[in-house]
Amino acid sequence: MILEATQGKFITLEGIDGAGKSTHIAWLEGILRDKGQNVVVTREPGGTPLGEKLRTLLLNAGQTMHSETEALLMFAARREHLDKLILPALSRGDWVISDRFTDASFAYQGGGRGLTANKIHQLEEWIQGDFQPDLTFYFDITVELGRERLGNRIGDMKLADRFELEQDAFFRRVRTAYLERASKFPHRIHLVDSSQPIEKVKLSLYDKLLSIC
Repeated sequence: MILEATQGKFITLEGIDGAGKSTHIAWLEGILRDKGQNVVVTREPGGTPLGEKLRTLLLNAGQTMHSETEALLMFAARREHLDKLILPALSRGDWVISDRFTDASFAYQGGGRGLTANKIHQLEEWIQGDFQPDLTFYFDITVELGRERLGNRIGDMKLADRFELEQDAFFRRVRTAYLERASKFPHRIHLVDSSQPIEKVKLSLYDKLLSIC
């Protein structure tokens, strides 16, 4: 499947839980709006009414499912996301910022759950063809720092979702998969040392954002 070329730009943010993605989404949106761009901010899984229902199911701490079921539901939500929100916005000339996209499937369902990259790539080709983000910011931190930040953010781990409750070994595999993706696609994925002070992180983001504006 080949998706139509778009006029706007598609930016995604990736990283393990606690890496700091959410902290910078509103800031990036503000920078782009200051430059005169119309901006749509969204997230995965989610972004559409059906996608949000699937998100609730996927993140439900009391829900168990096979790893392949999880991957299929993620891509089902992504198909809707592309069709109902991302592609229409880009076609209008809007910029889209998404908290996670397909790199997360390679990291979480691939690295974390152990699904082969080939299986995920087949889903990727089926659902999005050669469509990829124009720029991906990968926020890299150690699992230990991510856990610390996550704990400070949600306060009570009883409120954590199904992914946040995973063990450290899971997140180490996820981080390794993300680093492999960043190494494989350096032209698209910009690695950000998220352990730095926030102003240094913003400077790194700003410099890279200017390269596609």
